[in-house]
Amino acid sequence: MIARYTRPAMGAIWSDENKYRCWLAVELAASEVLSEFGVVPADAVSNLRAHADVDAERIAEIEAEVRHDVIAFTTCVAEKMAQAGYAADSRWLHYGLTSNDVVDTAQSLQLKQASSIIREDLKALIEVLRLRAFEFENTIQIGRTHGVHAEPITFGLKLALWYDEAVRDLERLGQVAEELRVGKLSGAVGTFGHISPEAEVRICERLGLNPAAISSQVISRDRHAHYVCVLALIASLCEKIALEVRHLQRTEVREAEEGFGKNQKGSSAMPHKRNPVTSEQICGLARVVRANAQAAFENNALWHERDISHSSVERVILPDSTILVDYLLEKTATLVQNLSVFPERMRRNLESTHGLVFSGQLLLDLTSGGMLREDAYRIVQSKAMQAWKEEGDFERSIRESPEILRILSNEKLDETFSIDRQLQNLKIIFARVFQNQKISG
Repeated sequence: MIARYTRPAMGAIWSDENKYRCWLAVELAASEVLSEFGVVPADAVSNLRAHADVDAERIAEIEAEVRHDVIAFTTCVAEKMAQAGYAADSRWLHYGLTSNDVVDTAQSLQLKQASSIIREDLKALIEVLRLRAFEFENTIQIGRTHGVHAEPITFGLKLALWYDEAVRDLERLGQVAEELRVGKLSGAVGTFGHISPEAEVRICERLGLNPAAISSQVISRDRHAHYVCVLALIASLCEKIALEVRHLQRTEVREAEEGFGKNQKGSSAMPHKRNPVTSEQICGLARVVRANAQAAFENNALWHERDISHSSVERVILPDSTILVDYLLEKTATLVQNLSVFPERMRRNLESTHGLVFSGQLLLDLTSGGMLREDAYRIVQSKAMQAWKEEGDFERSIRESPEILRILSNEKLDETFSIDRQLQNLKIIFARVFQNQKISG
């Protein structure tokens, strides 16, 4: 159901056709290397390379009878070889291998393909975050903690924060994708009973993989759990961005909102509605990716040298997680790119509490002016609570307070209530984020 929303490239990676093509690539690489070691006849390898093929529908038919996917696959390839007149050479396919030598190694090829797409998705999101961060670098906004007005920020800082995390996600993806770029052809219990470690090295090199230093019948699943966890982190960043948009789009706030198409409708009953539907979709689907991480953890503990409890799980969580993250990254990049931002509304909201957001600076200025901190806190909080209760003008009450004017002149209070003073280090923060970041991958 989710795959229909996804660009074809990612969905195609997890198709039966591509899976069997990856299996065949492993089988042929193994036959070629074994030929170099004098195990498989060279002419048989040439014939396998020329005529071995797969047919996903036929494999499904065979599997329905034999109830073993790898046997169905090898049978189908043998049929293709027989049709081409080289039935005898098919005996060298899958020689010395166990099922998971093929399946796990081929799955690493699929994950390599998937990671390449996600890497490009992340780069696209990083670029749009960078562009919009600089666009709104000096757009004044109120910062909020616990959902309550705190101190001034800029909308560009919010975008820069997301950019910074996206860069880390790109680095994480590169690291975990490399960790998963491994194959294994060490046999039924990992002892190289039928193929030598030297042959495994060459087979993996031919496939662009590294050999796992040690394995049982399967590659250890901590690697896959780590991979899905990184995907969950990427999905969580998408949710972080989308959740903020949802908050900012609330009618009472309305500082930013999703782009709204000319013919778009918000509600079947209320024509005025402009709902953050894309952001809500992103938040919902991120939950699925995070839930898949739990299943990936469960896959790490298998009976002895292998059972197949992980296999059925991975047939769901690896396609779903990579497809979803591909979708989420594309949606999030589009969301940020098309986001409508309302600087005047941001300014009005900041000013709506009439200077309350400068209470922290006032506390510090009174303290540095000679007042005991406890006394300063008591006075400022009292004035602040009165302003909250009466919706009064906090700054005016401060400027009319004899207690405060004994410490701070009106000229000094101009500095206390200065937004420029609050944001004097803005360019340093931007320099830290954007000048010091190396986009790799």
